[in-house]
Formats: sequence, C-alpha cells, structure tokens
Amino acid sequence: MATREWDATTYDSLPLPHVAWGAGVLDRMRLTGHERVLDAGCGTGRDGAALLARWPEARLVGVDGSARMISEARTKLGDVVELHVADLTEPLPLTEPVDAVMSVAAFHWIEDHDRLLSNLAAVMRPGARLTSDCGGQGQLAILGAALVEVTGEGKYGVSYRGVDETRASLAGAGFDVEDVRLRPDPLRIDDREVLDTYLAVVCLGSHLVDLPLEEQRDFVGRVRSAMSEPVIDYVRLEIEAVRR
Repeated sequence: MATREWDATTYDSLPLPHVAWGAGVLDRMRLTGHERVLDAGCGTGRDGAALLARWPEARLVGVDGSARMISEARTKLGDVVELHVADLTEPLPLTEPVDAVMSVAAFHWIEDHDRLLSNLAAVMRPGARLTSDCGGQGQLAILGAALVEVTGEGKYGVSYRGVDETRASLAGAGFDVEDVRLRPDPLRIDDREVLDTYLAVVCLGSHLVDLPLEEQRDFVGRVRSAMSEPVIDYVRLEIEAVRR
C-alpha cells in the first residue's frame, strides 16, 4: 500500500483535536512506566512526547509511513527513541517485541485492518495491550456529502470501521477484546482561513495530491462552501485489546 507524505510542520500547528485523543489513549494504557511501547502511526511524535513526559523510563518505538512525519518526530524526540519509516500493512522492522501498542488517529488510513492488526500482534508479547483511537463508522459525513457535490464521489483512501467488524478483526489477529466503541466528537471551525488549512492538510490530502498546486486552493474552497456547516464531524473508534 502506498503512503502519502504530509506537511508535518503545518499539521502540528493546527488546532488539532488529536491532542485530546492522544491524551485519552495515554489515560487508558495502564502502563507501569518501564514498558517498551510501540506508537503505531506515530506522526510528528506528539503523542510519543506526551507518553515520555508521563513515563520517562518507557522505551518508545515509533513507526509511520511518512518520512516527513518521522523527520519531525526525530527532531521532537531525539536520537534515543527508535523510529522507523514503515508501512503498517507490511511486517514491522522491530528488533524486539513490545509490551504495549498505542495508536492515535492512524488506523483509518489503512483499508486492510486484518493485515494491520496481524502485523501489530506479530511484534507484541503475549499479554501486551493495544490501546487506540481512530476514525470510525459515520465519520466525516458532512465533508463526504460536500465532496460528492463537488466531485461526484465521496472521501477515499480511508476505512471507517464499525464495532462488530473491528471486534472480529481483533479476534482473528490474536487479541482478546476488552472494549470497542464509537464516540462522536465533532469539531467546529468558524474561521474560514483556518478551516481551509485544516481541510487541506488533515482531510483532503488524498484528493489534492493529483491536482496542480495552482488548483488546490480553489478545490478546497469549493468543498468548504459545499459543507452544510463548518463542522468536521469526527466519530472516534476506540479500542482496548490484549494480545493472547
């Protein structure tokens, strides 16, 4: 599966609800503070930095498919953290297994969740916990309808999964499921300029990648104008599971 690059610096400068999602994941992880922890889809290292602020003795490993994100993470986290540019749908290049896996706002970018979860299970010790948050069933309905109006088709390059299919994928990959749930978490952005930047950097990258640079701003504006309200209607899929 091909991964796309991100504007990592602009991404980190936006009013991201991802910060609260990351804090929620950390709250649910039940760490003692000495574990080897994999941040799957680590992005700019924001959540890894928050983990190390809470548990300085934890040994953090970050994996992301974007070289720009990993470069930003290395600047933020330093050379003592193990970081890899790697595709989560391929076997992971870890040197030893991990005691826990965290993931924030990453899994919905991967269409094959069975393969994703099997790859994570393969690098987890028995008893290791998976704690994650990603986009879930029903997410971005407003944006999706706007894209249909502008382009004739909805958002692509994402997989917003429901509870039952997620439970089945986890069980099939070797996990005992503690909980899987959907939680609406809408974000309203009334500032038009901020909304346009947010849409371009966070939501519409897969649509903009094939457009000439001079056409991208107009495309984002047309999509924003077609939205019924300036709301990014997030629905979070939250997972807690244990490797058998």
